[in-house]
Amino acid sequence: MPAPVDISPLDLAAPGVADELVTLQRASYRVEADLIGVPSLPPMHETATQLRASRETFLGARLADGRLAGAVSYKRLGDGAVDIYRLVVDPAAFRRGIATALLDALDARERDAEHWTVGTGAANAPARALYERRGFTVAEERLVGDGIRYVRLDRSGGQ
Repeated sequence: MPAPVDISPLDLAAPGVADELVTLQRASYRVEADLIGVPSLPPMHETATQLRASRETFLGARLADGRLAGAVSYKRLGDGAVDIYRLVVDPAAFRRGIATALLDALDARERDAEHWTVGTGAANAPARALYERRGFTVAEERLVGDGIRYVRLDRSGGQ
């Protein structure tokens, strides 16, 4: 699968977009669940309606044929921080620069952010490595539901 040709905001109210994102998200989080050794993760059960109600801002990476290959969602907080909620890539497109391109687009879009935060499974080595290459450092590690070790990574300012 080639690298994305277009990264732009996703309108989850547009016909089919939220459903497309649900399919992508379930496939991506299936890989993370396997990596961290759990049968399932909550985002694997979210519906299109729940995604639309999330109040997150979504950026999507689309291929030349229009297929959604990846997405990142975040919230801009009142204190100047950006909280990245999810970063998902089609497993068929792993290691093709899509996650990096999405994070680059997010950095450019929110270049004046003073603080960045993101979380992932502690055993998700690929995600941790990606964030650490971008200047994030571990700020917290704890157990969450179903015995999942969760790690929060933070970064000051832009990339």
